[in-house]
Amino acid sequence: MERPKVQTPSSPLAQPANPLHGLTLEAIVKALVDHYGWVNLGERIPVRCFTHDPSLASSLKFLRKTPWARDKVEGLYLFMLRDIRRR
Repeated sequence: MERPKVQTPSSPLAQPANPLHGLTLEAIVKALVDHYGWVNLGERIPVRCFTHDPSLASSLKFLRKTPWARDKVEGLYLFMLRDIRRR
């Protein structure tokens, strides 16, 4: 007997209203740096990869291993999008 197909979270139809769907972590960090700059980003999310000798590579490495920091970055990205739409 064949099992029914279950929609996985990675399939496009599973998250039609998720603004983060399809975005890479790299794209999110780049957008935040372009909008806020490293200094302001480090003030908003005080983690070492943003405050001491920041770089995209070191930030991505840290954020991929640290779920709570990634959640904060994604939350700030969503806040940035809402703020841009309000203006």
